[in-house]
Amino acid sequence: MAKRYANLALSYAIIAMVFGVFYREFTKFSHFVGQTNLSFLHTHYFMLGMFFFLVLMVVEKAFSFSGQNIGKLLIAYQAGLNITGLGFLMRGLAQVWGTELSRGLDASISGVAGVGHILMGVCIILFLLKIKKRAL
Repeated sequence: MAKRYANLALSYAIIAMVFGVFYREFTKFSHFVGQTNLSFLHTHYFMLGMFFFLVLMVVEKAFSFSGQNIGKLLIAYQAGLNITGLGFLMRGLAQVWGTELSRGLDASISGVAGVGHILMGVCIILFLLKIKKRAL
């Protein structure tokens, strides 16, 4: 299982770098100057993707906490991370393009990112409970 966590960490590191380059080049190409949520994609994928799975890899080596239901939890966590990323991407593209969003669409984009954050938060708690159970 530690190898799986290492592979996920590597995958999310690559995704984070791609989003970093995309943010920089897309805003430069669009002649955009200012703040945009596209910048959050890079840091979110590094911290909540790469770093999170690196920590899980080390903890797995120390406590062997991964059981039979860990696959479902991994899928749910990654879904939450990518849903959050989708929210940031939609908001960031609208900001760069200068798109005027209706109140409903604005709330919907915030809702997408919020659902992703909630899903990740629940999964983090479940991961911590699994680790605690195995560590104690």
